[in-house]
Order: sequence, then C-alpha cells, then structure tokens
Amino acid sequence: MSENINILSEVADPNPEYLIKSIAEQGYSLESSLADLMDNSVSANADKLEVLIKMDEEPFTLFIADNGDGMSEEFLKTSMQFPSKSPEDTRHTLDLGRFGLGMKTASFSQTRCFTVLSRKKGTKKYFGRTWDVNYLKQVGKWRLLIKTEEEIQKLIIQYRSLSEGHINRFENFEANTIIVWKGLYKFENYLEEANRQNALKKQISEVTSDYLSLVFHRFMERKVNPLNIRINNNRITPFNPFPSVNDFRPIEYKQKNFSTDTIKIEGFVLPSRSIDESLSGISIWTTKNRSLMDMEGIYIYRADRLIHFGGWNGLIKKAPRLQLARLRVEVGNSVDHLLHLNVAKSQVVIPHDLTTAFEKYIEELKIEAEREYFNKGIRKFSNNRSEDNLQLFERKASNKGTLLELNNNFPLLRTLKDGLKKEQLTKLNLIIRMINTRINHIRQTHEEKTFVGIEEKDGLSLKDFMLCIMELKESGLSSEQIKSDILPNLGFTESSLPTEVIQLLK
Repeated sequence: MSENINILSEVADPNPEYLIKSIAEQGYSLESSLADLMDNSVSANADKLEVLIKMDEEPFTLFIADNGDGMSEEFLKTSMQFPSKSPEDTRHTLDLGRFGLGMKTASFSQTRCFTVLSRKKGTKKYFGRTWDVNYLKQVGKWRLLIKTEEEIQKLIIQYRSLSEGHINRFENFEANTIIVWKGLYKFENYLEEANRQNALKKQISEVTSDYLSLVFHRFMERKVNPLNIRINNNRITPFNPFPSVNDFRPIEYKQKNFSTDTIKIEGFVLPSRSIDESLSGISIWTTKNRSLMDMEGIYIYRADRLIHFGGWNGLIKKAPRLQLARLRVEVGNSVDHLLHLNVAKSQVVIPHDLTTAFEKYIEELKIEAEREYFNKGIRKFSNNRSEDNLQLFERKASNKGTLLELNNNFPLLRTLKDGLKKEQLTKLNLIIRMINTRINHIRQTHEEKTFVGIEEKDGLSLKDFMLCIMELKESGLSSEQIKSDILPNLGFTESSLPTEVIQLLK
C-alpha cells in the first residue's frame, strides 16, 4: 500500500535582471566575447564574418554578421533560451560550443540589450528576437521580445549602411545571421566621455584584432574555405604562434589517452635570434601588441580553436629565460568536462591525471629553452676556423647545441703560446680546456667526453695530464680537492679516466 506524502513547495523563479547581470560576469573581455559569438558562426559553416561598430553617437552599436547556415524562427527562439543545450550532449567533433550559453553570456557581458536577426541560408525573410534587461526589469518576468518586420528592416538598413561605409568589403557577402549589441556599457558607463571613443577604437582595432588573429588562425589558414574576418576597415591576418621555419625547434611529442580522447603534447623552442627580432618590430614570433614573454607558455587547441595561450596555467612561473618555450596541446571537444572549460572558454584547469605528464614534459622543455636562451649572444661569435679570425671566442657544433670556446688563433693567445716552453704550454692548454668546459657547463651545452689516452688537439696527453696532477698535489691540493674541483672542469667522464690517474689520486 503506497503512502501519500504531502510535499510543500513554492515558486522560486529568479529575478531575471539580477540573474542575467550575474551570469554575464564569466570572465569575458570584449575580444573573448566576440570570439565566443564567432564560435557559433564557425560551427554554422560561415567562412566570412564582419564586426562593425557605430561610434559617432551613444549608445554605441556593434554588429557582428556571418554568412553561415542561418536559423529558422523556431531554431532562433531555442537558441535564445538559457541554456539552449546541455553541456553533456554529444557534439560533432568540429562543434566549438559547450554550454549553450555562449551567445547570451558573451553578449550580456558587454551590453544590456542585444538582438539576433537570422534567416535560413537561401531564404529571404529574417526573424528577430531581443533580450533587453530594462524590459525584464519592468515586467519582472522572463520575456523575449519579438521583432516586427518593420524593426527588423530598420536594423538591416543600419547594418548595410555601416558595412558599405567601410573599405575592404567582402565580395558576394550575404549575411544570414546578424547580432546587434545596442550600447556597450563598459565603455559608456565606466569611462570619461572624452575617452570613450578612443578607448573603444584601441580595444577593437588593436587588442581584439590581435586576439582573433591568434585564436582562429587555423581556420583562417585553411586551404579550403578559409575563414575571413573583417573588423570595420581591416581584414584580420592570421598569426600562427608555431611558424614553419627551420630553426624553430620541436621536441619529441608525447601522446596520452585521456577518457574518450587522445591528448597530444608537443614542445617547441624558438631560436635565440627571435629575442632581438621581436624587439625590432613586427616579426613572425609575436603579434603586434604582445612580447615574447607574453606569448611564452602553453597553447591549448580544442577542435583547432585556440582556447588558451601564454602562461603556464599555474604549473610553473614565467621567467625571461623561458620566453623561448612554447608548449602545444591538442584536445578534442569530448573532454571539456574533464578539463573544466568555463563558459567563456578562457580558463582551463588541467586535471590531476594529466598534471604529472605535463610537468615532466615541461621540465624537458625548460632545459632546452634555457639552453637556447643562454645562447642568445653566441651568434656574435664566428664559426670561422681560419687563422684570420680575430675574435677571442669561436663557435663549434656539438650534439647538445653550439659550444663557445676560446679561439686558439686569436692573435694575442697565439703569440703567447708561441713564446712558451712545452711544459708551460701544457699548463696553459689545461687552463684553456677548463675555461671552455666551465663556460659551456654554465650555458648547459657541455657534453662530457671519454678520455681515450691519446694526445688531443689542444696538446693534452696522458703523460702531460699526470704531470699536471702531480704538480697540483705538490702545490698543496689534496686528491679530494683535485677530484671535486679540477677533474670535473676538464670535461672527461670520471669512469673513462685511466687506472694510472685513479691510482695517482688515491
């Protein structure tokens, strides 16, 4: 026999004004808000996008239009709901969405009133819906405004007039979806009137253009139907942070199976020349408004869209000596919940299961990047081995990178050597060898050699080696001091030293 249970309940509908203002604070900037809207355009197969801003009067009006698939009236209504789909839904591998909140939260982070006009591709009639916080405040209920044909036509005329008034227009461009932000409150409410236009111009023409050139660079570089983005008069040029040049050096990549996806990790070391080149102006190493240190760190690609770049996501600290290190991470969109991707797609938390793998790989990358960083001045030295080389140091190639060594043909050093007796020359060569070894130890390019017992190019033989050790002992140094302070700086592996030397040091 079932027992009837009386359940008491009451209506607890959230205040629409308060909730919208709260959910809009998701860490969005102007550039990340626009990128979130563009994700929907890319997922809808758009290959042309334009962002236009009317700044001659307040409230400022921003239009973002695309030539994607567009929406029917019913689909538009669904898309305007909070949220429009579940984050747990199975999505196409190229779907850049996540929560079904992006268009609403991104828009409300910048405006208090936005309209979406859309039509299905190949049709003529647009439909329109508007979210307006002031209207919600008046009625106190969740009410979506339906645009009349007259209101829709007025907005389209404004958009087309603005589009035609700028240069670098797209040919044969038909906008199927147009989003309109009426008023940009972060600029209008929080800045002095005289500074508003300049601040918005700078934000849209420099910061936003820079950002979009990075996050969508793979879509813009596609050979088939590449994505084209126009912001007012400017066509955005893609910026690839991993350029295809010979001395941009990759480190062996790693792959790790994670849940339903495979994550690929690959480190790269920029050449030391990039330091000077990035300071001299526009280069292939940095965007116009970012430095090498800004761009140092982890780059996470999700379905070809860059969702995180720069910084080490809390794994290690930024440092000048690491500015040549970049770590590329490739993930699909099926592990969003495990990477804790936020609504703005601006924050990623690397789960514990992957942290160790990341840390180990970053440690390898750090060593290589620091080695290259300490090489940054080495290009000033010649690798010319001829006798007319007048530099004190010269470059030599090795398995661990470029070595820096004293140039035996340097005029003063050559004159000094020519005037020494054999015994004195042996001691000088020993000192030169220790200097070379120590310099390259500091630069992390030294590679220990095996002592083979034959006379080396620098004149050091086993006999000379043993005589020097005996003199050091006679001068008061103990065997332990020689083993700890002298032998490591000669560049030989201790295990390769002959038994005669080992016996001498007992």
